[in-house]
Amino acid sequence: MHTLDLTIENLAKVEGAVSVEIKVSNGKVEYVHFKAVDYKRFFTNAMEGKPIAAIPQLLARICGTCSNAHILCAIEACEHALEIQPSEQTMLLRYLTSYGLMIRDHALHLYLFVMPDVYGKDNFLDFDENKPEEHQLLHDAFDIKAAGNFLSTLIAGRSVHALHPTIGGFLHFPEKEGIGEAIKKLEEIRPAVLRLIKIFEELPWRFDRKTNYMALVSERFGFLNGQIKSSNGEIINESDFRSHLERIVLPYSQASAYKHEQESYMVGALARINVAKDLLHPHTKESAKTALAIFPSTNIYHNNLAQAIEILHSVNDATEILSGREFTPEPVITKPPQEAVGIGVIEAPRGTLYHKVELGSDGIVKGGEVIVPTGQNQVNMEEDIARLVEESLSTKSKEEIQFEIEKLIRAYDPCISCAAHFLKVKWE
Repeated sequence: MHTLDLTIENLAKVEGAVSVEIKVSNGKVEYVHFKAVDYKRFFTNAMEGKPIAAIPQLLARICGTCSNAHILCAIEACEHALEIQPSEQTMLLRYLTSYGLMIRDHALHLYLFVMPDVYGKDNFLDFDENKPEEHQLLHDAFDIKAAGNFLSTLIAGRSVHALHPTIGGFLHFPEKEGIGEAIKKLEEIRPAVLRLIKIFEELPWRFDRKTNYMALVSERFGFLNGQIKSSNGEIINESDFRSHLERIVLPYSQASAYKHEQESYMVGALARINVAKDLLHPHTKESAKTALAIFPSTNIYHNNLAQAIEILHSVNDATEILSGREFTPEPVITKPPQEAVGIGVIEAPRGTLYHKVELGSDGIVKGGEVIVPTGQNQVNMEEDIARLVEESLSTKSKEEIQFEIEKLIRAYDPCISCAAHFLKVKWE
């Protein structure tokens, strides 16, 4: 197959509709179009005219599964605009909120979306309870997700669209009994997480293409603050994010894409482990020693392994934060509004998330911006798909190429709530 047109329709649920078009001539890919075809939802326009207190819950509605990441990022942006410095206790509660999100969200992706491909199943519910290995996987998946949900609910009020985090602090504080239960659940799932790491450490899938990896890095592997660091050695302050993100208009896509210095780059778990694995919790570095020796890696499928390692880190650090500690009620910090611009940058499950808030002196938001991980990965995904197709033309059938594209896209975890098969391919 040296000349073909390939259209992938209904790459379902990246918070909307996505399709992929690929044009090949004379054994070379002319273009790959990874297209968000759903209508824009104009959340940044919806920010205009709203009181600043309403912004975190408004922007949380951008996404269901990642809503708590948007809440935390929006809160940081609003606090920077108001010059609010959160307390140490508030920051610990926010770390715990992000850990609950990472545990649940990574488990959702790895077990329900990727594991069927690993075991040759159509979907996760095809795993057989009567086969010991598959029985174990089924129960591991729901146990890990349940522990993440419990932690999120205990700390933030809900596992999605959290109720308790707010600008300047928290509205509710976890009680001792709930903390003890959370520790128990986290300790119980640790063996399951180690089994998960082993599966993806030993998985033979491989697709290497060198790119630049970028992530938010601080003194701890905690997802919430620091500076933006790249695998090329660059360090960029949060407030300067627009100096390294170049918006690219893709006329065939409703989603904005981004480059850095006119080159594609990748964000997400693989990027975080590549640039900051030395900052992981000590117990994680010890328990996942052989897996961590693989990094830094250029194999896109190691994004799955990196996510599994992040689950373990989240379990270990959350357990340490919760152990022997009581959280005492404290008042929410408030400050009068002022004319200002606030920037929030955090690591969402799928990569670096940016929120900008432009605030008026009357406390009303005049504008803003939201840049999500999938948009940043879009150009890199297109380049990976092009390379994958060219390498597969002489050795694989149409159906095999389709499946390899599915696996590659799934490895990026681009906010797709997918069944086992989410691609429809038409060949000419």
